[in-house]
Amino acid sequence: MGRPHFSIALLHPRHWPTWLAIGVWWLAVQVLPFRWQMLLGGWLGLLAGKLSQHRRIIAQKNIALCFPDLSETEREVLYRESMKSVGRGLFDTGIAWFWSKQAINKRIESKGQQHLKRLQEQNVGVLFIGLHFTSLEISGPGVHKGQHFLIDGVYRPHRNPVYDYIQRKGRERHGPDFKVVPRAEVRSMVKCLRKGRALSYLPDQDYGPKHSVFVPFFGVSTAVVTAPSQLVKMGRAAVLAYRAVRKSDLSGYEVEIFPLEGYGAGDTAQDASLLSEFIETRIREHPAQYLWVHRRFKTRPDGQRDFYQIAHLPWLKKRRRSRSRAP
Repeated sequence: MGRPHFSIALLHPRHWPTWLAIGVWWLAVQVLPFRWQMLLGGWLGLLAGKLSQHRRIIAQKNIALCFPDLSETEREVLYRESMKSVGRGLFDTGIAWFWSKQAINKRIESKGQQHLKRLQEQNVGVLFIGLHFTSLEISGPGVHKGQHFLIDGVYRPHRNPVYDYIQRKGRERHGPDFKVVPRAEVRSMVKCLRKGRALSYLPDQDYGPKHSVFVPFFGVSTAVVTAPSQLVKMGRAAVLAYRAVRKSDLSGYEVEIFPLEGYGAGDTAQDASLLSEFIETRIREHPAQYLWVHRRFKTRPDGQRDFYQIAHLPWLKKRRRSRSRAP
């Protein structure tokens, strides 16, 4: 897939609301001081949590499953902090896409780049595993800070063509040789790895039972995708992982690259267990900054009920009672 090109079709009147929203977003990111962006993002995240009952139920259920030893009050605090982090992620993304590279670099502390540099100097392909922390978009400029790496990304087009264009422009500007690979093109992914490039892949969501195995994740039997393990073997690649988080004082970001020793050496189940354990460790270091609003435990082993249907029952019963009382 080639680099993004502007098309006159993107100026069709039906896209004007999207352009307006992006313009306001761009202006806010450029004009507001960084601290104000983090403060406003926190408020927006809390507001989103109040407006979206569906996402609130999902996030609270995930947190309850992963941290059963926390009290109800502690889980509520973690939930609120996670929603603040979601709101701040809106500004993190704008910073990654719209700020100058010089301005971004001043806010980022990069660690572990030597791992990727060593492997690419040896012309070894790297499966580059990303994690869904809310500052994910900061990873691109953080990984490339002061370096030039050959990194490609697995890509799923956005339904809104204007947003899709802005997203690709924002991401690809951090790597001059960056290429996107459609998610269904496994052969293209393998070619990238065999050419000594790095391929960014985010495996920490639920992709269904067909291409997953069940392994423990925070003590819960969880569907973990097997595709990364297969890509490593077919592409004869090494494995690294990366994560972007905000610093505790909200002064900037830390982007770190981690080795993932032993991944690809065993069978798919062993690799899935290793990956699951690694992701859990990284989340425990910064639990409030992980993206808890997706249904990570959607796919269940045979015979088990959907956690999120269970979570919806009290709300559905309450709504039905209120309807039955209505005149």
